[in-house]
Amino acid sequence: MELQKYEQEHLDILRPLLPECTVLLKKNGDFPLGKPGKIALYGNGVRKTVKGGTGSGEVNSRFFEIVEDGFQKAGFEIVSRDWLDAYDEIYDKAQAGFTEEIRRRAQEHHTHPVIEGMGAVMPEPEYDLPLNVKGETAIYVLARISGEGNDREAREGDIFLTESERRTILELKRQYRRFMLVLNVGGPVDLSPVMEVENILILSQLGVQTGSALADLVLGKTYPSGKLTTTWTKWKDYPDFASFGEQDDTRYQEGIYVGYRYFDSVDKEVLFPFGYGVSYTNFEVRFKGLKLDKMTAEIGAEVVNIGDFCGKEVVQLYVSVPEGKLDQPYQTLASWKKTEELKPGEKQTVELSFLLTDLASYDEEQAAWILEQGEYTLRMGNSSRDTEVCGVISVPETLVIKSVKNCFGKPDFTDWKPERKRKDRVGKKIQSLEADISSVDIVKVVYEHKDEPMPEMEGFSDEELISLNVGAFVAGGGVTGIIGNASMSVAGAAGETAKVGEIPVIVMADGPAGLRLSQKCFRDENGIHSLGSTMPETMQNLLTEDERAYMNSMIPQPGEDSEIFEQYATAIPIGTAIAQSWNPLLAERCGDIVGSEMERFGIHLWLAPALNIHRSIRCGRNYEYFSEDPLISGVFAAALTKGVQSHPGCGVTIKHFAANNQETNRYNNNSIVSERALREIYLKGFEICVRLAQPKALMTSYNLLNGKHTSEHRELLEDVLRCEFEFDGIVMTDWVTSSDILSADAKYPAPEAYKVALAGNDLFMPGSQQEIDNLTAALKNGHITREELIKNAIRICRMAVELAGASV
Repeated sequence: MELQKYEQEHLDILRPLLPECTVLLKKNGDFPLGKPGKIALYGNGVRKTVKGGTGSGEVNSRFFEIVEDGFQKAGFEIVSRDWLDAYDEIYDKAQAGFTEEIRRRAQEHHTHPVIEGMGAVMPEPEYDLPLNVKGETAIYVLARISGEGNDREAREGDIFLTESERRTILELKRQYRRFMLVLNVGGPVDLSPVMEVENILILSQLGVQTGSALADLVLGKTYPSGKLTTTWTKWKDYPDFASFGEQDDTRYQEGIYVGYRYFDSVDKEVLFPFGYGVSYTNFEVRFKGLKLDKMTAEIGAEVVNIGDFCGKEVVQLYVSVPEGKLDQPYQTLASWKKTEELKPGEKQTVELSFLLTDLASYDEEQAAWILEQGEYTLRMGNSSRDTEVCGVISVPETLVIKSVKNCFGKPDFTDWKPERKRKDRVGKKIQSLEADISSVDIVKVVYEHKDEPMPEMEGFSDEELISLNVGAFVAGGGVTGIIGNASMSVAGAAGETAKVGEIPVIVMADGPAGLRLSQKCFRDENGIHSLGSTMPETMQNLLTEDERAYMNSMIPQPGEDSEIFEQYATAIPIGTAIAQSWNPLLAERCGDIVGSEMERFGIHLWLAPALNIHRSIRCGRNYEYFSEDPLISGVFAAALTKGVQSHPGCGVTIKHFAANNQETNRYNNNSIVSERALREIYLKGFEICVRLAQPKALMTSYNLLNGKHTSEHRELLEDVLRCEFEFDGIVMTDWVTSSDILSADAKYPAPEAYKVALAGNDLFMPGSQQEIDNLTAALKNGHITREELIKNAIRICRMAVELAGASV
């Protein structure tokens, strides 16, 4: 296997970054090892190592290192291959049975197995295999995969460990002097049955070099320095009063009490709290003072490495907002800072800062963001459960920070509030300062988004304007759109804008763990084509022999004069892993890799990053997303955006806007959310990303929001996104939003192209004749005007000129 220069360069950049994305949950000093030697490797993750989730996150890289490969390359002698061989036989048999089960379910639900099986994950099979290898050191790698189209389940082999896994892990812990449990997962699993294990590492899913990254960590060539961005605890401890996975209407009754905001407020013990993670070494964090410049707080901290290994620490600052008119969670993350590498005995002073106005809460009664009068208590530490009060800032009177308008209606419930909350634990005299509120000016949003006219657009015909409002497509493209292969300019790209006159085409590739393109392609007189099937192998296995033969017959074949070329992309870590680094510069480096490959392959928009909130650990696409916290989500989305958009002609598409937090009935589920929870939790990260990095594009979500499809929601897109957030890019729908994806008994209608266009959603993607016909009829009967089509088309044309570098 020979890598091209760019591939090797990108792998060389990534490899030293990967350990920062891993989280050490428990340690007893047995690791790292001094040198390679004999090692017993067990678990499904040794050979079935997961580099990332299924669906849009799949990246066609040239190779992928499983854990077994990584340890072999590092010089270890793997002594448990008989066990691994036996497990493979059990797994393959279970996989064949699962495929048949998908086909049976598809027949029962009157759908195609490819649709039924999208994102479906086989529960890990039970096994009874002897542990008859003697030795000193063993590692059990537990893998879990999830993906687009299905949610995780609270069952054995998914969120719960199987009986076989529990039994084997505990037996290995007793049998070997040195034992580590490694978690090759995209989200939490319930570890409560194996908490007696003394070394536990979240490897996560790190892309192409996952196997070597683990070997490096075990040998001490690198060290883990990540922290959790989502709370890990027993399944029974997660709140059950908020609905999830409902077929039609999902009620976000927990309001603002999501993740650590819930656990910390009710003082519920958890296995591993938000922000938690240890290292091979140990650190001491010392408070060094608080300063206040008008409404900007600055906190100093000294971090000392008091252990025996090199490492990095993350200092975290939480703030308790006073309760007045509005109830508040116990604390909210306000700032953080990660140190440089510290050798044993070394220390570093870090500065954390935040704007007090960023802690404003949304008051639905006033339709305003307010900062309530009272004492704002600052807590500093290295997780949400390991902090000390370091200062108090008092606000002498309640301030209106921003005056807006309510845009989302009222749900049919009242948001949940805890009956009793965790009490303050100050216990010592602390520094107290008063904010200078005279420096605060009230922002009053004007709901009038003006686009500069383009007189030349008046010369376009109605047909051309309609084409610009709909993505380019090939009649009869069928399933290619569903699997994200609707582009005609770059093989395997997800889609592109229509070619109208001299306006350049914007080409889009899926994400968010790198570019998803065809690996091998050819060019002839008819254009660019994929060489071989573009459908993932997991989907191909669900086709009948006749369907597979038909699809193969439709694949263009290269001629003698055809130019054959490659498009191998680099698989970066999943979104959750990137955020676990707590290092935005690392995210920016990952974005830079993606941007470089976009330039190479002619991609203008990356359909990423995804930054929906980890509302429930059951969401099948959580691995794509960053955190249960909107600040983390917004900052890391902005960092990736900056990395990509540092390359001329390259932009990102932040998604999925908004309240897209489950995969169950994803095309037609209605998220019912209060205005306050929506603004403070589910929209906040998008606003942070827009203000910090101004992404070129945004993708609406499939779901409805309080009874209206987000793609048709003018208040969401024009009033909030463009007027309040000041977003100036283009907006597109998620893929495959036509009525043919809905069952006959769907509660809500599918989005309509003309309603999408009226909402300020510039592009209906990936496009089909159905959308063209809908807009044509709507224009004829007066449901939409030519001026409204022009408004969307102007934004598309401007972005096409900016990204594709041509003139209209």
